[in-house]
Amino acid sequence: MIDLHTHSNASDGSLSPAALIKSAADQGLSALALTDHDTINGIEAAQQEALTQGIRFIPGVELEIARTQDIQQGDFHLLGLGINRPSKAFLEALAELTRLRDDRNLKILDCMRDQGIPVTLEEIRALSGGGSIGRPHFASFLVNRGIVKNREQAFSRFLAKGKPFFMPKGALEFRRALGIIKESGGLAVLAHPMSLYVSWGRLPALIRELAEQGLDGIEAWHPTAKVQACKRLEALGLSLGLYITAGSDFHGEARPDRKLGITAGGRKIENSLLENIPPLASRCLVDTKAPV
Repeated sequence: MIDLHTHSNASDGSLSPAALIKSAADQGLSALALTDHDTINGIEAAQQEALTQGIRFIPGVELEIARTQDIQQGDFHLLGLGINRPSKAFLEALAELTRLRDDRNLKILDCMRDQGIPVTLEEIRALSGGGSIGRPHFASFLVNRGIVKNREQAFSRFLAKGKPFFMPKGALEFRRALGIIKESGGLAVLAHPMSLYVSWGRLPALIRELAEQGLDGIEAWHPTAKVQACKRLEALGLSLGLYITAGSDFHGEARPDRKLGITAGGRKIENSLLENIPPLASRCLVDTKAPV
């Protein structure tokens, strides 16, 4: 098995980068991409552990993309796979997203206090394990305080879009994100296309437009999508000359239903998928000197 979409506690996962790699190796995965949200802070530790464990490692990232006129409701995310030489512009964009994320967190804190919930940034930071603070950490705080029963309730009552503590994320324009991924040696892949919440009547034209702008692939297989939808996405991607990827979107304890190496319909992500993406397969890091 392999996995091309995972998260560590450098963003909103529960496992450290090294622990994530060890868990993947223990479960028999032969390759793994770390794609934390808007950060590559976990890459070095993950890469070193991958060398120890003897599995192929793909440095990656998941970037928040600004909504467009065609994408109003859903989540627009772009995976950068094979970020082997982060450019200056890439690092500047991540720093910008970090500042925007910090501002958002302060606004969420203000909303919570306005609702009579005493909370400090230090309390939320303690729940993040030293990684980027995000809504899952606020959800954990609400659970720990007994305000909600579980994280799902925290989101449905307080943190989801339209709820009292929701604040929009900072995001990059698609063309800018595309450019910084490519100049950093990566492939740009549309993450979980069904999360765009675009109808099937409009989705093919939208993905075609993104492909014409330089999109490299689509994550046709994702655990939140139905198998039939994944098959349709795969066929669409292939018809447009795009690479097809698959991931678990693993987060650890935050989303215990997601398992490493497993995607939609409980299907294993086969090694052959990576080999069908020659540019990515050739960029898997397996030693400290250079990609194979």
